[in-house]
Amino acid sequence: MTELCVDLDMSRQAVTQHLDILEAAHLVVTSRRGRQKLHSLNPVPLQNIYDRWIRKFERSRMRALGNLKRRLEGTKSA
Repeated sequence: MTELCVDLDMSRQAVTQHLDILEAAHLVVTSRRGRQKLHSLNPVPLQNIYDRWIRKFERSRMRALGNLKRRLEGTKSA
């Protein structure tokens, strides 16, 4: 836990609470190595969120960014 807290402006207790919430949501998986509790990111729920909610907006967003890029480059080269 100490390694996780080094660069955070949070108390060890606050980090523990956040990790417990992430673990309950299955976003973090834990395992034990002796007295250490190791935390790993679980990418499956994040991929599910992306597939269900984000992907449908991606196509139009990418199209808009492509159009903006072409317009800016056209303006820039003129």
